[in-house]
Amino acid sequence: MNKPRRELLEKLNTRLDKLKCDLELIRDEEQEYIDNTPEGLQGGERAENAEIAVSNMDDAINNLEEAASSIEESTQ
Repeated sequence: MNKPRRELLEKLNTRLDKLKCDLELIRDEEQEYIDNTPEGLQGGERAENAEIAVSNMDDAINNLEEAASSIEESTQ
């Protein structure tokens, strides 16, 4: 792989890392919302939707990590 393409991939990896960090922050805030939900509301629709959102964000974070790893491997 030539240097310009390698540099583009490295920049892309940097952007993926930033996206992952932003997503982790949002996920952590949503998890905090769940953790602070009063016991009587924990089974409610909003709490369930928040749990689904956290799970989906975890999946997205894992996918971003896998993408970054694949890109890194391709530049070696």
